Amino acid sequence: MRFAVLSLLLCCYGSSFAQTIDATITHNGGEREYTLYVPEAYDAATPTPLLLNFHGYGSNAFEQMNYGDFRSIADTAGFLLVHPEGLPDLIGTAHWNVGWGFSGGIDDVGFVDALIDSLALDYNLDLNRVYSTGMSNGGYMSYHLACNLSDRIAAVASVTGTMTNTTLETCAATHVTPVLQIHGTADDLVTYDGGFFGIAISDVTSFWRNANNTFDDASVTPLEDVDPNDGSTVDHFVWDGGDCESVVELYKIYEGGHTWPGAFIDMSGTNYDFDGSTAVWNFLRQWSLEDLDCAVSVAEQTVAEVSVYPNPVEDVVRVTPVPFAGTACEVHDAQGRVVCRASFDAAGQLDASAWAPGVYVLQWQGHSARVIKR
Repeated sequence: MRFAVLSLLLCCYGSSFAQTIDATITHNGGEREYTLYVPEAYDAATPTPLLLNFHGYGSNAFEQMNYGDFRSIADTAGFLLVHPEGLPDLIGTAHWNVGWGFSGGIDDVGFVDALIDSLALDYNLDLNRVYSTGMSNGGYMSYHLACNLSDRIAAVASVTGTMTNTTLETCAATHVTPVLQIHGTADDLVTYDGGFFGIAISDVTSFWRNANNTFDDASVTPLEDVDPNDGSTVDHFVWDGGDCESVVELYKIYEGGHTWPGAFIDMSGTNYDFDGSTAVWNFLRQWSLEDLDCAVSVAEQTVAEVSVYPNPVEDVVRVTPVPFAGTACEVHDAQGRVVCRASFDAAGQLDASAWAPGVYVLQWQGHSARVIKR
């Protein structure tokens, strides 16, 4: 069921009261909808963080605004809060295109990019502090943006979401990216151990730990069992020591379901030992893009400092210094044709066993430039 939300005139001059604004932008020749929450604390004279909050599969912006609710936090912290509206997939269900194969080519990454630009025209955004979170498919979308709109997204948090194989295999994050995952072990929709629609949560944390170069071992803090009647308990995992002081965090909710912790709607499997929205904001607010580009990438070094070996190649191409795990690479033949698109593994390797004998050029994107090696 959809609900009407009061639409207010968009104004670039700051507000003396909180506003909820339904609006649209034009993208790829069509209208895309979103709901913006401007807190009373917004000050047009001060650069302001932006939090993207994505709904789940089959849900909508209004439901996400109320279920995964950040408005009271924004009222005091002063950030802008936007709830984008997904488009129907090929079976008519509102969703985010994260590479499942039934989206009909919808460009949601481009939509979000354009949405940030549009909001920046009317509000004084701190573009170094744009964050993404979401529920279920919205969590998937947050990871997808971390991989495909990395230059605009400082950090992400996923609640009951994960990564698709498409997102994982084509991830091209251009900076270390702090990530927070909140997930229940009894989630029967996005299962903790992975399935057809996404990878296991342990693989999500492993991927980002490798990308951020964190410590292998986590510190684990059990949360106080504030509500013994909710049927679940929580451990908080922190993998720190990453480049740029980045971290990967996980709230593992034992016997928790496909729900938002602390939500006012008490669905089966909801944990009440902590508030999910508070945990997400306290995590995200620490990070700024300008502080997450400290690691020297292969793109920032001279060509002479980047090695591709062995040469000639047999079955495996190796690159040093090692790019971020999952960095996308294109392989071109001597005529400039794309032979394949692949991703470096954690050791900076590409599988070349299927390539025919010949001369090839490798291209990949580092922090700030494209690396080209013959």
